[in-house]
Amino acid sequence: MKTTLFIIDMQNDFCLPDGALYIPGAEKDVEKLAGFIARESKKIDQIILTQDNHHVLDIAHPGFWRDTNGQVPPVYTSITFADVKAGKWIPVFEKEKVLVYLKELENQGEYPHTIWPEHSLIGSTGAAIVPLVLDKVTGWAKQGKYYELIVKGTNPLTEHFGAFRANIPAKGAPETQLNLDLIEKLKNTDRIVIAGEAKSHCVANTIKQLFDFPEIAKKLIILDDCMTNVQGFESIAEPIYKQAVKLGAQITNTNDFKL
Repeated sequence: MKTTLFIIDMQNDFCLPDGALYIPGAEKDVEKLAGFIARESKKIDQIILTQDNHHVLDIAHPGFWRDTNGQVPPVYTSITFADVKAGKWIPVFEKEKVLVYLKELENQGEYPHTIWPEHSLIGSTGAAIVPLVLDKVTGWAKQGKYYELIVKGTNPLTEHFGAFRANIPAKGAPETQLNLDLIEKLKNTDRIVIAGEAKSHCVANTIKQLFDFPEIAKKLIILDDCMTNVQGFESIAEPIYKQAVKLGAQITNTNDFKL
């Protein structure tokens, strides 16, 4: 049975207390996942990690926006299509594309657009995979295997929570489009053990994007003790996890699950 470990955004900015978008409790997720990798190393056939990467002027960062007084929005502000249309919030560039993005986001039932602290900046220490997890992954690789890193989020005009595509893919921007190569890799594995940050956002949306591929979704084994919700968003992803279970996914933890 071929097993893939799929690690979502286990990065310093999310997992360490001094991280720009630290998720309280994530350091415990790191410890549990590292222990799982060490324990099950010989039974893991493939490891795929995702890495969130952003420009400073990103549609979800404060500096991308101004109000009528020239002030940036506070973090965790929600910005809607109607807000921009009415001039409440003004993007610093590409206003028409931003309007299309927000309209599509709302029409397609994606998460509301939220402003986050500047995080996972391209090339920064905050964007790096958290050392304890990377240490166990590189240890696994010394058996003669190769891990893969999927970079996402580099397009500044669309959020990219899920691993497979941006929330709203942009025309002419292949980095935002569906990652068919990644889909194919997961089709060719028997079970997919998934962990990472945050449970409420990037892990949940990765799982949601697999609802279009139920033959893959049913292979998921979700390590619930290796992920934590962003505070204030504890319930936003509940329907996603319920649907995943309906499709055949399993929710478990590192104490109960062995390969």
